[in-house]
Amino acid sequence: MTENGISKIIFDCALKVHKGLGPGLLGSAYEERLYHELRNSNLPVQKQKSLPLLYEEVHLEVGYRVDIQAEDKVIIEIKSIEALNDVHLAQVLT
Repeated sequence: MTENGISKIIFDCALKVHKGLGPGLLGSAYEERLYHELRNSNLPVQKQKSLPLLYEEVHLEVGYRVDIQAEDKVIIEIKSIEALNDVHLAQVLT
């Protein structure tokens, strides 16, 4: 499946979760619900997947944890905040 096809499924599921739960909950609630919806859509997903950090030629296993990864192609970062800050943008870009 292409990244665009995966993204459409993710968007549809995220919209369903947001409509069902509404705003104001912790990110963990949205993450669990979205993970459930994505699995129900038969999309291969993993949650809280560890990604290594590569620095020069050093492979560090303590790099980063993504909220949800779909099809080993798309990373989903859940945010439940009032406004985006520079640190959030930096996290997503990383």
